[in-house]
Amino acid sequence: MSTPAEVHALNTRLKAWLFDHALPLWWEVGFDRDKGGCFEKIDQDGKAVEGPRRARVAARQAWVYACAGRLGWTGPWREARDHALAALTGPFARGDGLYRILVAADGAPLDETANPYEQAFALLALSGAGREAEAVCTREALLAAIVRPDGGVHDDATQGPPLRANPMMHLFEAVQAWAAIGVDPGWRALADTIAGTARQRMIDPRTGALAELYGTDWSLLPEADIEPGHQFEWGWLLMAHDRHNADVARRLIEIGETRGIENGVAIFSLDQALEPRDRSARLWSQTERLHAHLAVGDWKAALRGAAGLQRYLDVPVTGLWRDRLRPDGVFVDEPAPASSLYHIVSAVMALDEACRV
Repeated sequence: MSTPAEVHALNTRLKAWLFDHALPLWWEVGFDRDKGGCFEKIDQDGKAVEGPRRARVAARQAWVYACAGRLGWTGPWREARDHALAALTGPFARGDGLYRILVAADGAPLDETANPYEQAFALLALSGAGREAEAVCTREALLAAIVRPDGGVHDDATQGPPLRANPMMHLFEAVQAWAAIGVDPGWRALADTIAGTARQRMIDPRTGALAELYGTDWSLLPEADIEPGHQFEWGWLLMAHDRHNADVARRLIEIGETRGIENGVAIFSLDQALEPRDRSARLWSQTERLHAHLAVGDWKAALRGAAGLQRYLDVPVTGLWRDRLRPDGVFVDEPAPASSLYHIVSAVMALDEACRV
């Protein structure tokens, strides 16, 4: 089935917002020319917010601007990508193939921990520049010290419980990116391992949902939430990995859409009976909703997801966004976090791809 005209129109609008406003604004204001690296936030009046810097933000911004080039942005995407990568592989690099979590604005280390989440995004960032030798070094360091043979990762680099689905999911995303462009067979092997564990150990057979926290034997922990945004995200990632995952992926997406949407937006979390637990709604969940429905070709649901997302983009300074919507329907008045641009660009990439077929 061909992509509907409404989806093409949506693609045109979101790419114009991205190309004409968001990418130029974050490059001009969100990158620190004096100290290097990337600011974490921009105030709603368009001014950068000073503070410590996380590795995940430098990594995400490097990937964002690499993708901007692939999408056809004619701005300085290489310069932006390389600026962010210089921070990641400079102040954040520990020297053992892994990356520390946090540095001060001047690059001084603040937290040496090599959490799995940051490592996953470092791998994704390196994929945007095709730096496979460095990425293989990081992957092998992860496999030696942090990632289990079944692809599971602990709550942090200390190897303590619980097993946490979120960094594992982003590792899945990163190794898929490398499997598409790299020559090392280890990328596909690790992606296959993670997909197999997700299908066989992490999906609750009673509901078809995938939770956030597990015991070391993959038992579902009583306190574990079900996040609708992550049902969408795991769904499209499993679809992208292998179409044989389609039934599992579609069920995850169905759970997100039928149990996790209130007042037109994806809420933050459900309990294990799939009833609402946290009715606040983050921007990133809206982008994953859009991406997931594009992955399965559900155009009507994709347009509903896009309508929810666009509420967050309606701010005085075009190119910024709101991040958190309270259950009462009021947005939290706070700076726009840089980390959200990764989610938006990922959805726009999926939208643009859908409009090319």
